[in-house]
This record gives sequence, structure tokens and C-alpha cells, in this order.
Amino acid sequence: MFPWLGDRPISEITAPDVLKVLRRIEGRGTLDTAHRARSNCCQIFRYAIQDGRAAHNPVPDLRGALPPLQPGNFASITEPAKVAELLRAMDAFSGTFVVKAALLLSPLFFVRPGELRRAQWSEFNFEKAEWRYFVTKTKSDHLVPLAAQAVAILKDLHALTGHGSYVFPGRDPQMPMSDAAVNASLRRMGYDTKTEITGHGFRAMARTILHEELNQKPEVIEHQLAHQVPDALGSAYNRTKFLKERKAMMQLWADYLDRLKAGAKVIHLPAA
Repeated sequence: MFPWLGDRPISEITAPDVLKVLRRIEGRGTLDTAHRARSNCCQIFRYAIQDGRAAHNPVPDLRGALPPLQPGNFASITEPAKVAELLRAMDAFSGTFVVKAALLLSPLFFVRPGELRRAQWSEFNFEKAEWRYFVTKTKSDHLVPLAAQAVAILKDLHALTGHGSYVFPGRDPQMPMSDAAVNASLRRMGYDTKTEITGHGFRAMARTILHEELNQKPEVIEHQLAHQVPDALGSAYNRTKFLKERKAMMQLWADYLDRLKAGAKVIHLPAA
């Protein structure tokens, strides 16, 4: 929104002004982003009114102006052969190194896209091979064990962006990269983010393959996905629960993806 509206006094911005920019976002095929932008604008106008910088919030007048979001799962690839093709396409991606690193780390971390792009260097511990951060969606701390492959990518990236706060800075280094960056890169690679794969779809990819192909325990996978899974003690989420199993699983997952990418024959493991 900012490139088109950011240099104007907020008191002069009208509902049609906001809608015109939302239509731009919708036109890119990212309707979910348009809805989030509308919600963010509404919050900004509310703050401006409280701060005495505006007298009216025009955003509620746009209710119904955007097509509604259709419920459903995020597009994902869960067939190993097609995952292998995607991984090779990501390796050959010719975009900026920051965006390529985000692409390469997306399947290794399988965190929510917003958590990935807002990652900060202060949250990473290379000696312990851990990434610790706060999950705003579940209001809980989370821990991502780092596979050796992830550490190698991060160390290369640290040489480029380690002087700043964000692991994946945007054009403004004081801000994280755009929430559309990963999806836009997938589209550049020829993938339809509505029907084939989206940045959020790496979570379903990992959840499905870790269980069906690598025979990992569902409860371990769910904890690594930072889902709220009540246990016998009533705890909805424990950052360090199954930590030993999760560390082993994340390295197993990274090694499996490497074998897929290299074209190695994948042997189905027998169920435990």
C-alpha cells in the first residue's frame, strides 16, 4: 500500500483511494494478501483517529468490495517425484540470493511464511543449531532444530544480511522482505500458487511425507509444526517436547530432500 498512499496525509485518503490499491493486489492473484492489507489499513486509520491525525476511517466502507476468500487448504505438492522436480527448480532459481535462500529454507523449516520472512538473526544459535522465536498465531514460543543443510544456507546468508536485524530484509533493510516474495518466486518458476504450491504449502508437504514416507510419529510432526496439541497434562504446546525426536526428524527430512533432489531412488520404510 505504501508506494501508492504512503506520501499522502492520511486525513486525505478516501475509500476509493484504498480500494484502487487493493485492486492492484487482487489483480496479482493474491486475494488473501489484499484482504490482509485491507485489515492492516483499517488498524492504521483507527490509530490515526486516536492520535488526532484523521477524523474518519474509510476502510469499513469497503466491506464487500473484495471477493470473499474461499475456504480450503493451501496448494501443496506431496508426491515425492514432483517434490524432487520442485527442489531442482528452486536450486536453479535466478532471483536475488536473499529470496533464493528463503525458497531453499522453506521446505527445510516448513514454518508459516510470515514467521519465515520476519525471522531475525538474534533468534538463531548456530552452536546449538536452533531457531527460537515467538509464534503470534498460537501465542507460544517455538523451536526449530536446524539441520546441517539449513545451517550451511544460513551461514552463507549471514555474510550478506548479518549486519542487520532481519535474516531476509526487503528493499528497505529495516523491514523484512515482502510477504509475496516466495509466492512470486514460485510463479516465476512456473508453478501456479492457487493449484500447485504456495509458500504455506511446504507445511502440508512436510506433514504428509514425514508421516507417510518416513514414518514419523504424528505427535512429533504436529509439535514441529507449532500446532496446539493438548497432552495428558493439559499443556497445549511445549516448545521443547519431543525435542530429541524433532532434531533427528529435521535432519532426516533434510537428508531425504537431498536424495530426492539428486534423483536417488526412494525406498519406502516399513512402519514401526
